[in-house]
Amino acid sequence: MRRYAMLIRLAEEHRETYLRLHEAVWPEVAERIRACHIRNYTIFLRGDLLVGYYEYHGADHAADMAAMAADPATQRWWALTDPCQRQLDGTPADSWWAPADEIWHQD
Repeated sequence: MRRYAMLIRLAEEHRETYLRLHEAVWPEVAERIRACHIRNYTIFLRGDLLVGYYEYHGADHAADMAAMAADPATQRWWALTDPCQRQLDGTPADSWWAPADEIWHQD
């Protein structure tokens, strides 16, 4: 298992929309996340900073992320959620959320 964390800003003008969407994540989106070997997926909010965290239990993260990106329901979901977000300065060109490095962990 590998842990992933990532960050992005929530656009204030879309705050209520984003929160409302996440009150009832579409079942097909949640199922795709599970099918891509992601567990314990959590999004935290502090002010306008969104912090995502998940645990990956698969063998090929890149292939699973490509499968998720190719999924039509996920694409429709992202069409609604992406406009609610603002990338952080320095986010890599191939990422939407800025990755965070794990520096310590305790079970």
